Amino acid sequence: MSDFFQILDAGTIGGYSPIVVFFAFFFATFISEDLACLTAGALAGQGKISFALALFACFAGIFVGDILLYWTGRIFGNKIVETKLFSRLVSEKSIETASVWLNKNGATAIFLSRFITGFRLPTYLAAGFLKTDFLKFAFYFLLATAIWTPILVGSTAFAGQFFFSKSLLLVVVLAFVLLKIILHFSSWKNRRFFVGRLKRLTNWEFWSLKVFYFPVVIYVLFLAIRHRSLTVFTCANPAILASGFVGESKAEIYEGLRKSAANASYLLNYTKLCAENSLAENLNQARNFIAENDLQFPLALKPDAGERGKNVEILNNFDELETNISKLESDFILQEFFDGLETSVFYFRYPNCEKGEIFSITEKTFPCVTGDGKANLETLILRDKRAVCLAKKYLEQNAERLNVIPEADEKVNIINIGTHSRGAIFSDGEHLRTKKLEAKIDEICRGFEGFYFGRFDIRARSFEDFSRAGNFKIIELNGVTSESTNIYDKKFSLFEAYKILFRQWRIAFEIGAENFRRGAKATKISDLLKLIFGRNIKSNEPVKMSFGITDS
Repeated sequence: MSDFFQILDAGTIGGYSPIVVFFAFFFATFISEDLACLTAGALAGQGKISFALALFACFAGIFVGDILLYWTGRIFGNKIVETKLFSRLVSEKSIETASVWLNKNGATAIFLSRFITGFRLPTYLAAGFLKTDFLKFAFYFLLATAIWTPILVGSTAFAGQFFFSKSLLLVVVLAFVLLKIILHFSSWKNRRFFVGRLKRLTNWEFWSLKVFYFPVVIYVLFLAIRHRSLTVFTCANPAILASGFVGESKAEIYEGLRKSAANASYLLNYTKLCAENSLAENLNQARNFIAENDLQFPLALKPDAGERGKNVEILNNFDELETNISKLESDFILQEFFDGLETSVFYFRYPNCEKGEIFSITEKTFPCVTGDGKANLETLILRDKRAVCLAKKYLEQNAERLNVIPEADEKVNIINIGTHSRGAIFSDGEHLRTKKLEAKIDEICRGFEGFYFGRFDIRARSFEDFSRAGNFKIIELNGVTSESTNIYDKKFSLFEAYKILFRQWRIAFEIGAENFRRGAKATKISDLLKLIFGRNIKSNEPVKMSFGITDS
């Protein structure tokens, strides 16, 4: 044995024998394979240890370490996966994906996982879980390690010898960064994520709200100076808390609409589940609500004070209902689900006018992918030219069925919530405007005393039903910070989108100023800040105004 290490010896580190150096790097691979290989290669390149010592120490450590991973998976199985520490390092989803890949590709998957980032650990554990043939596992992994380790150690040694011979740390750091980049982009999935990020940067539709809305904020400040009030727009809807700026209750708004008997047929059944109630109380309330209204799943569950579709869930059975209710940390609404096509209608009415107007109509499309009988849903989403822009959101929302392989020409909806931030496709719906629709929306809004400005989210069995003001249902009504969502139609340029939003906010300030003159009270800046930071303030009381045209 000593003769073997003498062959490997070509200088030592700090006077340590080659045996000590060998085992130092051997065990270092158990902590970080890549970093151990890079450091060993850098030292070899500077002549501080022999290249053979660096190579064999890392090779042996990697091979033995991953054999141990295999047997860990085989002996302990799911017990280790259930531990908190392990779940932080490797997700249950990655183990499931590796298992499917392993079942499909066999020993080849074990070999290839060495070269694909994120697949090493879950694949070797999955090989143990599934009790794959150990000899085949060992052979293919030995072959992969025999190719991988010389490349990693050798390339670093070469760089250390010819380019950065004076700085060990620089060699290791640069090699580590370069390796991580190469490994990251070795994954087709990661390359598609990168393509999605590039597309989001070049398409303003996918810009972050902080970036996109900056010019709008500047314009709002200009309007505040013009009207000599930063918060006069909060008078636009005296019946709604802060006119629906933030934190308004969807249940209270729905009740405001329900006060008009004529609106009843356009509203959905719902019940409010309070976070202060016990799980048993909320479950009992939910079951009674379902039974009393003779409802069937699916049902919608959403925050009472939510926005942009955040935490909205479509529940398909009682198990999902119980699971989601058990997680409630704020008040939620359990609502009847109305399946169909979805639109948005932005409405406004000046207080001194008898009739309101539809500002814009948005036609919503739920994106889908088409199967080819070969690729699973995850691959279809990542392939799609538009879906790749929001791939992470789509993958998250379809997590339970990503490995399903749709039939050839089968169309699969990848979301069923009409929210742009969740991935719905918006287009201008001006062609859906009719006199009947305008009259019905105006009638519904005038039935809600103290409401003048906001956006309805509506579902109908067909666009024809919607245009005829026939069989449609109001999902919810949003207030002053509603967005005229037709701006996301590809036909609108960025300049045209801002022009629409500027006009929207100008109208909000004008309606707010008129209601203020009629006696409505603007929300204090301090109260707006409380709402923004999630603190409660006393709800606005509907204001009775006696000037000019009434709200009757």
